[in-house]
Amino acid sequence: MGHSVALAYDFFSWRAVLDILLISAGLFFLHRTLLRLGTWKIMAGIVLAFLVFVLASALNLQGIEWIYQNVSHVAVLGLIVIFQPELRKVLEKAVSVSPGRLRDQDTQLPGLIAESLCKLAEERCGAIIVFPGREPIREKLSGGYQLNALPSMPLILSIFDPNSPGHDGAVLLEGNRLTQFGVRLPMSQSTRLSEEYGTRHHAAMGLAEQTDALALVVSEERGRVSAFVNGEMRPMANAGAITDAILEHQREMGFLGRDNAPRIRKRTIFQVLISLVIATIFWSTLIVAQREIVERVLPVTIDYTSPAEDLALVGDKEDEVKLHLTGPKSDMDTLAANPPSVKIDLSRMTRGTQTIIITSENLNLPKGVTLLDSSPQQLKLTLAEIVEKNLAIKPQIIGKLPGNLKIAKITVNPDTVLVTMPAGRDEKQTTEVLTTPIYLESIATDSRLFTKIIARPSIQPVARRWPDVEVTIELKK
Repeated sequence: MGHSVALAYDFFSWRAVLDILLISAGLFFLHRTLLRLGTWKIMAGIVLAFLVFVLASALNLQGIEWIYQNVSHVAVLGLIVIFQPELRKVLEKAVSVSPGRLRDQDTQLPGLIAESLCKLAEERCGAIIVFPGREPIREKLSGGYQLNALPSMPLILSIFDPNSPGHDGAVLLEGNRLTQFGVRLPMSQSTRLSEEYGTRHHAAMGLAEQTDALALVVSEERGRVSAFVNGEMRPMANAGAITDAILEHQREMGFLGRDNAPRIRKRTIFQVLISLVIATIFWSTLIVAQREIVERVLPVTIDYTSPAEDLALVGDKEDEVKLHLTGPKSDMDTLAANPPSVKIDLSRMTRGTQTIIITSENLNLPKGVTLLDSSPQQLKLTLAEIVEKNLAIKPQIIGKLPGNLKIAKITVNPDTVLVTMPAGRDEKQTTEVLTTPIYLESIATDSRLFTKIIARPSIQPVARRWPDVEVTIELKK
């Protein structure tokens, strides 16, 4: 009951509402952009993979969770590389600003363009006329010639005359003027347009996929006019349809005064509702999965702080302990990825053997995670007083000399070292330290070798650094 109340409280909080709305907005813009660019099939596969992960989290399928958690970082980088154009388009769409109403827009221009295109269609002359939208398109275009002329039917017909040098390119219409002609458009990268269509149609589709511009195309093979906008191709039946398409584009882009009551398409409303439903389901599933209470056993390391200057930890000590924990699944997953450590503070301990019970005070656990048990449950630690002692340095000789050679004399310099070590039985039994191994098989003549000192961690040099040891070996036959 308490879990349900907490979930309902989280769902109706202002943070939850804001979270869901932002996710919905992101899904909506991503859907519109990917649909226009023709990459929605790839996105559908990503959504399916994400749903599998959500289901695996809800059912606690640890194998699937492990795969996703270990592959997710590489997958995110891969998606950024694959969808770099799409992500750029989403960001451009989010910050694009309407240019506002242009009062000096020529209301006769759409009809003039429509009549010109119909005339070109009758004469079977191919043509492309581009009306930019809110998004910049200059970086998408290449080639072309500057024009900066007022539109007229004779001018448009002459530009797309087969004998004209720029008839294969597109004409760019900005404001009330034809600013460029012979412009090359980006080719479509999607498969939504049939191969039976020519280069003009694929170029117009490419621009419509990458920008919000309107491209009107005349097919010289079919003698028909088509409009390309938002990644879609629409056939134009007559001059009236062409005029309506231009006026609709200008109204949506803010080039003409909008109606006092803005019109919202049913398709847009449906897409917004679907985005809101998906965001709500995703958020609810995520919260439910995060609030699921689970139990796990985690092996963690033990960190010992340094004891007082005159004491040292002696004897065997545990380096790892297994913790039996319970808490929300999200917190437990975080602990599994970044395990905590048991902190044992030796600075407050006195000389002798003491028993340390492992409790939650020795751990830095999230607020909702509880320690149920540990193995071992307690640690027995012994601190001994530190004493100084002079130990002999003994060379560690391994193997036999080759042939009939024998060792005549071994000289060690220095032959002793002053160390600190815990007082007790080990202190009385320890009289020497060893050098690093010296292998006799590789020695055939009198040799002088430089070695290091090997000692237990509890034995440390007073000088804070072990000296280099010079070992001289004299041979005889």
